[in-house]
Amino acid sequence: MSASQAVIPDNEAEWRRASILLAAGEATLVSLWGDEGRMRMALRQASGAVSFVEVACEDGSFPSVAAVHAPADRLERAACDLFGFTAREATDKRRWLDHGCWPVRDPLGRPALHDGAPDAYAFLKAEGEGLHQIPVGPVHAGIIEPGHFRFHAGGEAVIRLEERLGYVHKGVDGLMRGASVERASVLAGRVSGDSTAAYAVAFARAVEAALAIDAPARAHGLRGLMAELERIANHFGDIGAICNDAAFALMHAHCGILRERTLRVAKAAFGHRLMMDAIVPGGVAVDLTPEGAEAIRGLVREVRTTFPGLVRLYDNTASLQDRTVGTGVLKADLARRFGAGGVIGRASGRDFDARRDCAYPPYDAFSFKVPIRRAGDVNARIWVRIEEVGESLDLIEAMLLRLAGGPVRASLPLAGGAREGFALVEAFRGDVFAHVRLMDDGAVARCHLRDASWFQWPLLEAVIEGNIVADFPLCNKSFNCSYSGCDL
Repeated sequence: MSASQAVIPDNEAEWRRASILLAAGEATLVSLWGDEGRMRMALRQASGAVSFVEVACEDGSFPSVAAVHAPADRLERAACDLFGFTAREATDKRRWLDHGCWPVRDPLGRPALHDGAPDAYAFLKAEGEGLHQIPVGPVHAGIIEPGHFRFHAGGEAVIRLEERLGYVHKGVDGLMRGASVERASVLAGRVSGDSTAAYAVAFARAVEAALAIDAPARAHGLRGLMAELERIANHFGDIGAICNDAAFALMHAHCGILRERTLRVAKAAFGHRLMMDAIVPGGVAVDLTPEGAEAIRGLVREVRTTFPGLVRLYDNTASLQDRTVGTGVLKADLARRFGAGGVIGRASGRDFDARRDCAYPPYDAFSFKVPIRRAGDVNARIWVRIEEVGESLDLIEAMLLRLAGGPVRASLPLAGGAREGFALVEAFRGDVFAHVRLMDDGAVARCHLRDASWFQWPLLEAVIEGNIVADFPLCNKSFNCSYSGCDL
C-alpha cells in the first residue's frame, strides 16, 4: 500500500466533507495526526481503499473531527497537545497526553517552556442520589502500566467510567524526527513491546512503500512466522489472565506455560523472546535455521496436543461461564462506529482483519478463517482468541512448508526527494497503522504510529456501564488495551 492512493486535496471543505462521511458511517477512521503546520487524516472507504485528507493550520487551528465523530476525540486531543493546535468546535478541550509535567508545551510545534507543575483535570460529573466516586490508579496492584480509572457508581453498579492515560508518554514522535530509518525502526518496535513484531512490520512496510521497494519473498515469510508467534503468545497470556480475574487460576497457570513455551521458541528461532529488532525495513535481520524451524514445528505439535484440553476445561466450568457469559457486552453498532479492530471488534460482529482485507504478504498467498462472534461479551472475546490460536497454528505450518529460499533483506535507496508511505497491518490487538514521511537524505521527517487501542479504550468505558465494579478487571483484561501504545 502506498500513500499515493486516493490522496484528497488540502482544503478545509474537503476536511469537513471527510468528517461528515465518518459521522454518517460511510467511512472508517484509520487515524488522525498532526504534522508541520497541518493536520492529517486517513480514512478507510467502504470499498476498502485507504484515502488521505489534510488541512493547513495557518492560524494554528483546524475544524474539529471529534465534534461530529467521537472516535476521533483522543487522537485529536493528542495532536493538539503535541503541536499546539486548536480544534475548533471541539466539545472536549482537555489535554490528553500533556498532564502539565513536561518541561515544555507543544513540543512538536513551537515549544514553550513550562514549569512542570501538573495540570488539574476535570473528570466528567455524574449526578444522582446515592452515587459515589471510586478512583483507581494510575498505580495499580499488579506489575502493569499506569492508567487512571474514575468510576461513578450507585452501590455496586457502575454508572460511568472515565479513563485518563498518558502516564507513560515516551516522546516517540519527537524521537523519530530526524532519526535514521534504522534508528526509527528500533523505536517503532518499542511503542508497545508485546506487539513489537507487528509494529516493526508496519513501519518497515511504510518505509518500503515510501521508497517503492519490496522485501524479498523469504523475508515476507519470516515476518509472517514472527507475527503469528507473537499473536499466539499474547492470546495464551490473555486467555489465562481473563480466567484468573474470574478466580480460575488453573487456566492461568496452564496458559502461562504455553505462552512461555512460545517465547522460548521465538528466542530459539529468531534470537529474542519478543523478536525485537528482527524485522527491519527491506526485510529481516535474522534468518531461520533448520533447527529454528524444527523448534517452531515442535511448538505447534505441543499446542495441538495440550490446548484443546484447556479449551474443554474452560467450556465445562460452570462457575467460570457464569462470570464471562453476558458480562461486558459491546454492541455491534459501537464496534462498527469506532472501527474496533482485533478481538474486540470481531467478538461483536465486525468482520475485519488487516491480514485478509488489506492483503499484504505473506498473507495474500494463504487462505484462513477470521473468527467472528456476535454476543460481544467477555465469553465471545475469549472464544475469538481460542479460534484465532487454531488459525495461527495452521498458518505457521503452511508458512514453514512454503517458505521461500534466497536473500532475507534488500538494500534501501535512501537518496532522493521527500517520499511518503503507509501500511496497515494486523497485530494481536487489531490493526496497527504506520505513516512515514522521509526527508531527501533518507532520514525520517515524520512518523505516525497508531495502535488499535486508541479506538478500543473508549469502548471499555461503554461496556462496563451497568456491570458491577467487581467485573471491571474481567472486562478490562478481556480488552487488554495497550497503555504504552496510546501514550507514544
